[in-house]
Amino acid sequence: MGKHEEKKKGAAREWLDALIFAIILASIIRAFLIQAYRIPSSSMEDTILKGDHILATKYNYGLTIPFTTHKLWGKDWLPNRGDIIIFTFPLDHAMDFVKRVVGLPGDTIQVKDKVLYVNGEKYVTGHEKYTDPYIITEGKGKVRDNYGPVKIKKGFVFVMGDNRDQSYDSRFWGQLPVENIKGKALLIYFSWDSVHHRIRFSRIGHILH
Repeated sequence: MGKHEEKKKGAAREWLDALIFAIILASIIRAFLIQAYRIPSSSMEDTILKGDHILATKYNYGLTIPFTTHKLWGKDWLPNRGDIIIFTFPLDHAMDFVKRVVGLPGDTIQVKDKVLYVNGEKYVTGHEKYTDPYIITEGKGKVRDNYGPVKIKKGFVFVMGDNRDQSYDSRFWGQLPVENIKGKALLIYFSWDSVHHRIRFSRIGHILH
């Protein structure tokens, strides 16, 4: 075999080794550190828009074994009130949701005429959006604008979408098990406006809070 052929094989082997290393590194990062998500709904507007692509950190609330809800450590780590989290939907584990944490274990949550109260005090995040001026009165199954009071159980949190009138959240399906939390929303790395068929460059790099 000539020196030229040996050099070509050596270069190909180095390229293959680098590719394998990159794949392994990317898999580790995705499994334990950061994951990308595309937002398909308007439930978190105007904080997160439909068509935003976000990155979420996976280590803020402990590390979870990939493809399970079992934690390697940080089992008792809790989000802060106000955190935007990614979680496995309790009623369908094939779906991931993004919402804002508004209630922690031991808190009492109540919604009265659209206004959120935590432990008897009005709780305003500054990100709330209301699109429907009509207030749905109290009644069986009518929980959007009037809910509770309900005390949050140990090992659970209460989540709501910033777009309060257009969000399917804990008001409708109950408290979220902490073990279902997958990560904390970090930033928007891409955004696509499907109505006008264009990239929303102004949103790229926006830190979520």
